[in-house]
Amino acid sequence: MDARTAEERQREIVRTARTAGAVDVNTLATQLGVAKETVRRDLRALEDHGLVRRTHGGAYPVESAGFETTLAFRATSHVPEKRRVAAAAAELLGDAETVFVDEGFTPQLIAEALPRDRPLTVVTASLPVAGALAEAENTSVLLLGGRVRPGTLATVDHWTTKMLAGFVLDLAFIGANGISREHGLTTPDPAVSEVKAQAIRAARRTVFAGVHTKFGAVSFCRFAEIGSLEAIVTSTLLPSSEAHRYSLLGPQVIRV
Repeated sequence: MDARTAEERQREIVRTARTAGAVDVNTLATQLGVAKETVRRDLRALEDHGLVRRTHGGAYPVESAGFETTLAFRATSHVPEKRRVAAAAAELLGDAETVFVDEGFTPQLIAEALPRDRPLTVVTASLPVAGALAEAENTSVLLLGGRVRPGTLATVDHWTTKMLAGFVLDLAFIGANGISREHGLTTPDPAVSEVKAQAIRAARRTVFAGVHTKFGAVSFCRFAEIGSLEAIVTSTLLPSSEAHRYSLLGPQVIRV
């Protein structure tokens, strides 16, 4: 196979992974008319270039400056795992009275899991989070202004960060597109990165909540180090040995 056809094949694999959310070695081999070993080699090459993460028998796309999944897609992937993680994260509320809830589907589930039986002020850049909590008893919702990003339906840019800079918050529930020991918490868009960084600066405590697929993934913009987190909440699909390595950097790691 010459390099050109390998390149075409790999482009096709990335396109399929981004459309479907994941790819499978067997299906790709049939679809591309090549041996499974060729597909595995392609996936290794794509992983080296940071475009996919390999899994047992396949791969899924890595979110990057040029590609990000929409909120609608996130609401269909790993949902039971996200619900477990969100419920466990909400339990870390403690005596917090002012809370930042990040954009994204898992943070939205955290917002829905917050207690309704005591006064709580929730600050968010996410329209869906604000909508989910607007009618909640005892909850006061403060929606940050700014430019609304399509796909994630969250506000960004200087209006958002300026408003956030005026607050002192008890707790921030933060999401990310990737979390790694080397590069910390990352996200594809610089404007989103600024909002997340400002929320962490404004908060006394920060909790990251995310599914196992986020771990080891690295995106374009870094907005926090692992050591700035009080806790990481994920599922038991993240191996305990890996969870331990993250805990050595400072945060409590909770697997549910």
